[in-house]
Amino acid sequence: MGLVTQTSTRRPGAGESGAGQPAPAASAGTLSGVGEQGPLRSGRGRSRPWVVRPAEAFSADGLRARLLGNVRSWREYPPSLRIWFVLVPVFTAVVAGILRFFRLDAPHKLVFDETYYVKDAYSYLISGYERSWPDKANDSFNAGNPDVLLNSPEYVVHPPVGKWMIAAGMALFGSDNPFGWRFAAALTGTLSVLLVSLIALKLFRSLPLAGAAGLLLAVDGHHLVMSRTSLLDIFLMFWILAAFGALLMDRDDGRRRLAARLAAAAARNGGRPPVAELLSGPWLGVRWWRISAGVCLGLAVGTKWSGLFFLAGFGLLTVFWDLNARRVAGIRGWISGGIIKDGLPAFFSTVPVAAVVYSLTWIGWFRSDNGYFRHWAENNPSATWGWLPDAVRSLAHYHQEAYTFHQGLSSEHPYEASAWSWLVLGRPTSFFYESPQQGTPGCDVAKCTSAILSVGNPLIWWAAAISLVVLLFWWAGRRDWRAGAILAGVAAGYLPWFMYPDRTMFYFYAVSFEPFLVLALAYCLGLVLGRASDPPWRRRSGLYLVVLFVAAAIMLSAFFYPVWAAEVIPYDAWRVRMWMPSWI
Repeated sequence: MGLVTQTSTRRPGAGESGAGQPAPAASAGTLSGVGEQGPLRSGRGRSRPWVVRPAEAFSADGLRARLLGNVRSWREYPPSLRIWFVLVPVFTAVVAGILRFFRLDAPHKLVFDETYYVKDAYSYLISGYERSWPDKANDSFNAGNPDVLLNSPEYVVHPPVGKWMIAAGMALFGSDNPFGWRFAAALTGTLSVLLVSLIALKLFRSLPLAGAAGLLLAVDGHHLVMSRTSLLDIFLMFWILAAFGALLMDRDDGRRRLAARLAAAAARNGGRPPVAELLSGPWLGVRWWRISAGVCLGLAVGTKWSGLFFLAGFGLLTVFWDLNARRVAGIRGWISGGIIKDGLPAFFSTVPVAAVVYSLTWIGWFRSDNGYFRHWAENNPSATWGWLPDAVRSLAHYHQEAYTFHQGLSSEHPYEASAWSWLVLGRPTSFFYESPQQGTPGCDVAKCTSAILSVGNPLIWWAAAISLVVLLFWWAGRRDWRAGAILAGVAAGYLPWFMYPDRTMFYFYAVSFEPFLVLALAYCLGLVLGRASDPPWRRRSGLYLVVLFVAAAIMLSAFFYPVWAAEVIPYDAWRVRMWMPSWI
């Protein structure tokens, strides 16, 4: 019989072996072979032998099958299908763009925390750092006269990236109008919908699920409100999502490299890699997608410090993926080899890169002569840290003061919301509320309302909360890496807030991990769709149910849209949309 091996020859999709399991769905539009594997595996699909010859186990095809499953390059699909890979995500982005840019200038005034970030962004355009404002500066800003800056610096506690992005929109479309204030947020929200659809396509390899994920995020009210107001959280969410997408690309790229290098070593050694090569496995070289993720995470932290939790969570996630890849490939010392040859390079590809990018985001402050705390070190010499440049010590002191502020932030606010209430929409934030008089445009009754409430679509959010429980079971029981990846995104954005029970928190912070909630919901919609090997009636029924769910979500969003976009409606119509007393 000759030499045989049992090393990691489980068929692709058998647990978290990371073999690039296809989508949990298998309806029309599924890209390949979903019926043979995946979370709904019931033994009916084609199986691979548990024992194969080494020449087969360590061939290029054998290794790719174990490490990536039946993932195919987009170039291998016919042009008639490839075009849908573009059209479906672009369609969801177009829908998102229409909803976000239509009437973007309403209301024609600064709302909620725009009073801080928009004015800071204008200050960046003028000075490169934050300057103070006189009393009633909002009135001047709303009137189209923002040029009332004072010469003194302003103390702020958030990094610059999000404010620079707002400033870019103001540079393009003017600082004297709400469209210019909010352009960057609307564009970023639209692009994030495109990213979610592309990521869903990458994860599930199903066009219906990619379309559903993009549409659900496009029509959700929480994401919509955050995309139509210039707060920092929409920019934080975007860079986190971009980093996640880059790590997904890196996961496949790393496994392709591992398969190619092990196969090449086997070919040079008569069909089986040398024993030394199997002890820890090969080096995989520079991982450019991982460096790209480090850049995106640096920009996320440069928007809000809560991006640090994603930096830690995603860093561990990508190392676990690499450890598992070496195990599946047949590396005997996959733990030590993965830590040394993947874990350490992963650290240097993300953390130092993110740190450098973060430091560069403060270039406006470094170049200024009047930024807050800019000359603190010169007035406070240190025997211990005096060897550091004064600018670096001054910035470190600034960060220490800002951290102290965040730790002690416990002032009462009428719209503060505990993290426990976020998933069930317990206390959404009111960004804007007015009661126009009868006879004003749009108000033909005695009592009218114009409001912006950052409440999510209840059907989407409540279904997504249930989906997280389903994903926990599929990750723990079926060991599906995709479920674990989505849960990691939710955990990094959600769980850290429970460490600060006394801190003042708001529901809109949840937008940072909302795309992962939508991906969790799309995963469960894939379970409803069924497998390619299911009977036609089962697949049709699943498709009808998914279409019905998405249609219901869209109709519910149409119902809530007036209180997301500051439309003038009768007070009674506004009251009907307040489903919970805590929403008022």
